[in-house]
Amino acid sequence: MNETKLTFKRTEKKYLLTAEQYDALWEGMAPYLEPDEYPRSTVCSIYYDTDDYRLIRHSLDAPVYKEKLRLRSYNVPGEQDPVFVELKKKFKGVVYKRRVCLPARKAAAWLNGESPPGEDGQMIREIDWFLHSVQPRAKVYLACDRYAWRAKDDPELRITFDRELRWRETELDLCAGDRGEPLLPEGQVLMEIKTPAAAPLWLAHLLSELKIFPVSFSKYGTCYKEHILNEYIFGGSTHA
Repeated sequence: MNETKLTFKRTEKKYLLTAEQYDALWEGMAPYLEPDEYPRSTVCSIYYDTDDYRLIRHSLDAPVYKEKLRLRSYNVPGEQDPVFVELKKKFKGVVYKRRVCLPARKAAAWLNGESPPGEDGQMIREIDWFLHSVQPRAKVYLACDRYAWRAKDDPELRITFDRELRWRETELDLCAGDRGEPLLPEGQVLMEIKTPAAAPLWLAHLLSELKIFPVSFSKYGTCYKEHILNEYIFGGSTHA
């Protein structure tokens, strides 16, 4: 894991595609893309928030600056497998992500306030400061099946397709499996275009031709609005 990238600065645009849009878009994209280093994975995340969901409520207000904390793995990990503690910030549309790689059990214990991470460094201290100042707790587990691609002429341009988005509020443990309740309608695909620079002309023309436009979408935000909010305010039962 020593060569794994731990800091990111890029723009991220999201698109919700129907099955028909995906098929048409993929036909035009395929000649320009090649599989990413890890072309297929189940992305598993636990999102942390305050008891009154302050972080996601602030994020949904579309502020100039927002931040979130999550624990993420690529495929279901064992207790000693590496996972990422990620502090993700967004300022004026640019995403800054800083993350620390730790064994799954050690990372969970750190975020849950049970024990220190056992390591030191700038990113550890930054996340530790966030934990002490915000005091978040594990709130939601989210998973999806991801297919990742990159541009043949620019490996920094990454395009991912997330299918079968699912969530749960119980068993907030990455090691507990990736089951959950559906988050999106059947067949819908979430596409993300991630690049440190402007998108190439071939991609811009293709999206314009097919009338596919970016949307403001957050997996955790959608989960909160459509499932958790009712329970939080009215005491309804939505547990997955």
